[in-house]
Amino acid sequence: MMAMAMATVQPSAFPKQTDFDRAVAEMCVRVPVATGAAGLAKELARLSPQLFFRDVLTRGGWYRLGGVIDAAGDHVADDLALWAEAELGRCGDDFHALAEAWEGRGLRATRLIGKTHYLVASTGPLAADFLQVEIEELQEVVSHDLFRGEAPGSLEELADPSPGDRVGNGAVPLGAPFYSLRRVTDVAAFLKRMSEQKPEVQNVQRLIDAWQASSAGASTLFSNHWVLAVREYIDRYHQPILQATPVAAVNGLLPKFAGAFGARGLVLYEALQRFDRQLGYPMAWYFHMLTTKSVPHAVANAVVDDVQAGFSYLPERDVKIVKDWLHRPFAF
Repeated sequence: MMAMAMATVQPSAFPKQTDFDRAVAEMCVRVPVATGAAGLAKELARLSPQLFFRDVLTRGGWYRLGGVIDAAGDHVADDLALWAEAELGRCGDDFHALAEAWEGRGLRATRLIGKTHYLVASTGPLAADFLQVEIEELQEVVSHDLFRGEAPGSLEELADPSPGDRVGNGAVPLGAPFYSLRRVTDVAAFLKRMSEQKPEVQNVQRLIDAWQASSAGASTLFSNHWVLAVREYIDRYHQPILQATPVAAVNGLLPKFAGAFGARGLVLYEALQRFDRQLGYPMAWYFHMLTTKSVPHAVANAVVDDVQAGFSYLPERDVKIVKDWLHRPFAF
């Protein structure tokens, strides 16, 4: 299988992170959106020929605040939040004065609607050995009118009102869609930094260790089926905080677990097999039990009950993983 045959990328051949990040950011500027996610994977491979990139997930349906335009469509500001805060301060924190100051200018807020393409490349034989590139596909559209009707009561209300006050899905786009680099993550290095930050094993590391030790790890790569939603920020004590949450690389609806409540024996075994086949790897039921909640936690108890009753349909290494989880449960 791929996980066993793949050669480790030698450190000397791996691109320097800062250089690679810069090259990917430049690539996003020149590559048209019509290229698509598969085209992005080919472009990334050109930047680093020793790595084989593949697009595994696209997540859409999100947006972020944009800027401010006037009645003619010209940009007054590129950052709505910063502009609103500065203008409110200039008006003595008086929202009525702010509204009067810009009355008649036809100001409108914009927003960036987008989706994120996750592309990965394996860098070694272990589950965490992969490079994850997140590229956003963005388009700026008109969001809502500013200062029409009553003055807003807060900066949040001004910048991001309720859906009923927005222009809606038929909003006029302000230019063509474009790509923008969100983040490049060396996952193994990121998890190492997490372990250095906190001595206790984090849940994400427990899940990845379980993958490595299970039948799933022996049959396929973790990065074929999962990405990590990573977050890094500075807390109030000025300490860096690193977080990572596994996200199933499934485009579309997840399969439903067909096992009835209280199922045991052959009925449960068939339900587990069916779920695993739909996801494409063994023990999929276990990992989705911890993450997507597609499988009830009670299934783990039922599996171990079957083992203790002499009906064992899992390899011993998988049984050990389930028992370890029952002893020290965790979930996302």
